[in-house]
Amino acid sequence: MTYDKFGNVIYDEKDLIDLIYRDQLDCISQINLSDTPEIQKFKKTTEININIFDQSIFENIDQSTFDHLHQDNWFLPEEYESFDIEHYCLNLCSNDCETQRVKDEYSEFQRRKMVPLLRWLKYLVDTCRRNNIVWGVGRGSSVSSFVLFLIGVHKIDPIKYGLDWKDFLR
Repeated sequence: MTYDKFGNVIYDEKDLIDLIYRDQLDCISQINLSDTPEIQKFKKTTEININIFDQSIFENIDQSTFDHLHQDNWFLPEEYESFDIEHYCLNLCSNDCETQRVKDEYSEFQRRKMVPLLRWLKYLVDTCRRNNIVWGVGRGSSVSSFVLFLIGVHKIDPIKYGLDWKDFLR
């Protein structure tokens, strides 16, 4: 964290993640954010140039309106917005069976317009790793996805256990 010329604390993304992780946002009356590209994008996209944690901002917006406004915005750093998930996963494949599985799953993700979700998940996993945040081994039908396994969302190799990826994308 840094300080402005008046001695006010300015938090960067890492500071905010730390505060969120420790559930300490409520003890801060005003949050000044560093002027990073990610924060600029958030402000521009939401058209909000005030304290982003002020709940009164969202009082007059119902959930479906909020979701619709932000549906195509994943607040990703630029390197993840254009990240080639398919190429990344194919490079991790060690045989033809794995390569075909990635191609099949990825084409279904594309058909369903879910590739932005894959990019966001890659960003989430990378962020958790960078900040030593532990997440579960995996649960539910998501463990049948080899692409999610390669991205690091879960630790269950669905090919090894003969899990059908179609169970996940029903």
